[in-house]
Amino acid sequence: MENFKEEIYIVDKKGKKTAAILPIEKYEELIENLHDLSIIAERRDETTLSFDKIKEKLKKNGKF
Repeated sequence: MENFKEEIYIVDKKGKKTAAILPIEKYEELIENLHDLSIIAERRDETTLSFDKIKEKLKKNGKF
């Protein structure tokens, strides 16, 4: 199969897009982005810590 530079669309008889073929690198990037967004959504209500607090915790645990 040749290397695609852009997406290729599959259309029905009316010309409506029904599917797409895209390079695997683009697909993997999209999947990774979706995964990242799902993690962000899951953690939306968690409390946040300042950078200084995180550094303090890491130092306390010998990780920084």
